Amino acid sequence: MTLPANDTQLPYELSENLPVAIYRCDEHGKIIAYNKAAVKLWGGEPQPDAKFSGALAIYQPNRNLMGLTDHPLARCLEQGIAIEGEEYIIRRKDNTEVSVLAYCTPVLDEQKKVAGAINTLIDVTEQRNGEHKHSMLASIIQSSEDAIVSKTLEGIVTSWNNGAKQLFGYNEDEIIGKSITTVIPPDRLDEETEILRKIRSGEKVEHYKTIRMHKSGVEIPVSLAISPIRDSNGNIVGASKIARNIAKQQQAEDTLQRYAENLEILNTIGKAISENLDVEGILQKVTDAVTTLTGAAFGAFFYNKVDADGESYTLYTLSGAPRSAFEKLGMPRNTAVFNHTFSGLGIVRVDDITKDPRYGHNHPHKGMPYGHLPVVSYLAVPVTSKSGAVIGGLFLGHPEAGKFTKEHETLVRGVSAQASVALDNAKLYEEIQRLNNKKDEFIGLASHELKTPMTSLNGYLQIIDRNLDEGDRNKVFIKKAINQINKLSDLISDLLDVTKIEAGRLPLNFTNFNLSALVDDVTELMQHSTKTHRMVICTEDNDIHVSADKQRIEQVIINLLSNAVKYSPDADHINVTVSKKEHNALVEVQDFGIGISYEQQERIFSRFYRVDDIAAHISGLGIGLYISHEIIERHKGSFYVKSTPGKGSTFSFEIPLSQ
Repeated sequence: MTLPANDTQLPYELSENLPVAIYRCDEHGKIIAYNKAAVKLWGGEPQPDAKFSGALAIYQPNRNLMGLTDHPLARCLEQGIAIEGEEYIIRRKDNTEVSVLAYCTPVLDEQKKVAGAINTLIDVTEQRNGEHKHSMLASIIQSSEDAIVSKTLEGIVTSWNNGAKQLFGYNEDEIIGKSITTVIPPDRLDEETEILRKIRSGEKVEHYKTIRMHKSGVEIPVSLAISPIRDSNGNIVGASKIARNIAKQQQAEDTLQRYAENLEILNTIGKAISENLDVEGILQKVTDAVTTLTGAAFGAFFYNKVDADGESYTLYTLSGAPRSAFEKLGMPRNTAVFNHTFSGLGIVRVDDITKDPRYGHNHPHKGMPYGHLPVVSYLAVPVTSKSGAVIGGLFLGHPEAGKFTKEHETLVRGVSAQASVALDNAKLYEEIQRLNNKKDEFIGLASHELKTPMTSLNGYLQIIDRNLDEGDRNKVFIKKAINQINKLSDLISDLLDVTKIEAGRLPLNFTNFNLSALVDDVTELMQHSTKTHRMVICTEDNDIHVSADKQRIEQVIINLLSNAVKYSPDADHINVTVSKKEHNALVEVQDFGIGISYEQQERIFSRFYRVDDIAAHISGLGIGLYISHEIIERHKGSFYVKSTPGKGSTFSFEIPLSQ
């Protein structure tokens, strides 16, 4: 279209009413007319001498600055032709940029010569931005390592990026138009039904961990994020799904969980074997622990003990299999496989023991005996004592090949080191126990053997005493000798009680009696034997009946009163109290003597223990409180002590009113 040259102004309706920018130039390119839309597009009024454009600058689509001669209007004026839809970028006066399409039309005079041109600019910025965003988004989607898929509300795949191809193994043309259930394991199809239900209701599904299936049939752990897709009217028309392979993450989590479990087992086994001095208990815990730590199907500990022919070892503990599995089989003999462990040559870890060159050369089996546990993966770790001797070996097996790793080897080595220390301690404890039993046996035998001559000696002295006149000066020495014999007899009786307690044979004869009356009688008896202390009975209730061994309870009270006198040499009285405490009877003996430190109070009930630093000058074997404590415990009672050094002690016991 061309306009007459004398039409120097744009028609009013074009200038004011059209939403597109329109402006006119003369034959030299100078702007001579423009509408409001052009001013808005340029970002302000053009300069008075502006040529071809009222913008601040003009750029090619490739961002190169456009010269005046390259402007579509310049070419339109020069060539006298219309230019349609040529795109360029203008910088506005506020330095913002817009993309436009230029439509230039020459204006001819009456001689058909070019007298100017009209340029119409259409703003396509939003369109270009949208296209750019779409292109960028498409590029991001295609380059994403995550699988990004879209599907209809019926589950039909409509888009499939390169990440989906890598994750699931299907090309785009293999899967688009098919159901998404193609990659869902059959036992998880209900998940898709639930997911589509949520999408239809406008819900999102985030961080959903599940399993999906590769084209090859391999199952893949994935995390899903699914969102509804809406059309321009806001209607839900499909769903977008992002699937991320979390196999490495799952593996890391599993590894971390395994480390935590292993650490817990190691802590438990360390604590258990350090507190346990029972050899069988230690070895069973160790065997169970290493079987669990390594994932072995079965584990065993064999002692390094051989028979008369030097051929077999001793099975001690077993885990993961019944002992009957070995009953019909001979113990492992001195074969090349076992010899490596029991000779202390190091750890043996083999992925398939049946293919090991040391395997299968021994008569008569030439391999694994019939009925033997199916060992393929094999791990054997020697357990070595502090002296370097091989105590035994931990043997682990699994029916599948390649089950044991270097990590398992390290774990078992650590446990075996702990076990060896514990076994050394247990053996030392067993030796101490053996010697202790010998000592108890000797004390019991010696006490029993001493009892007979002491009884005879006491009898002879009694006869001599009766045959002496009252004025005989030897009568005093005889009475002192009898007194010492009685003390020695009491010590022998205490030693016999100790041996009975240790052997669990201390007899108790339960009867019903008045404990208050017994305390009165014993206190009165003890008062006759001491002139230095006054024994004060502080009991108000004189009728407290109990069911107990009267003779043994009397023995305890005598011991407490004797100790109160013995260990309060500078005091002049002792308090004795009997009372009821709920369903128990309570007896308390309080002295005002040398007292006992807090650190020693827990040890004074130990056998043969004496507080020597404050009572070295006081005779005794340190077994009276031990025997008293055991007697009260066998009555299902309790023994207590409260003491302050220099101020005295209160010993008390309580026993049930009825047994």
